[in-house]
Amino acid sequence: MNHQDVPPRPSTPPASGTPSAGGGSSPVGGPNLAPAADAPRLPNRALNRTTLWKVFFAVVLLLVVGGLVWLALWLNSGRDSNGSTKDGALETAVTPAPTALESPKEGVEPAGYALGDCFRDFDPEALTATVVPCTTGHSAQLVSLYRYPGDGTYPGSDALKAQAQEACQAARLSPAADGYTLEFQRSYPSSTSWASGDRRVDCYVTAATGNVINASVLP
Repeated sequence: MNHQDVPPRPSTPPASGTPSAGGGSSPVGGPNLAPAADAPRLPNRALNRTTLWKVFFAVVLLLVVGGLVWLALWLNSGRDSNGSTKDGALETAVTPAPTALESPKEGVEPAGYALGDCFRDFDPEALTATVVPCTTGHSAQLVSLYRYPGDGTYPGSDALKAQAQEACQAARLSPAADGYTLEFQRSYPSSTSWASGDRRVDCYVTAATGNVINASVLP
């Protein structure tokens, strides 16, 4: 007999009847089989990949946004509401207004320059200058400055130049400046003057044609 024609052995003895030798037929009165339980449906793989990509891009977007927020907070953390920074202080306005100078002061050293001072025959590299009333002829005025902290280390000439440039960019001039041909001029400490306590970076407006300015150009 071909063994393929033998019906499979039932898991339990049949309740009645005998197996038939007919090919491939099931035993009569076989076991009462319970219906198969529903198998869980496997997720669609294409859909699963799409979901993973969406999650991936969402995570990347959150990281980028978080990084930008952190950068903004970090950039602003060094500044307070008055425009000063933890590393120093930028001054662009004379507050309170200084007492008007009635006569020239000669031999004033750079450490004695004050924001708003006007200078006759100004030379930023000179060891002294002549401070004059801004209503009289002068060639320069100190319009912005930045003070480094006293305990800071010498930052180097490149950093000082960059800071002086920022001070000039932050300077606020009055409409009176429109009546003159002016240019910005920067002055900053050398390593030697820094060692002696000089911590100030200055920005001046100057007239190349000499003492032709007859008014303050600050608001």
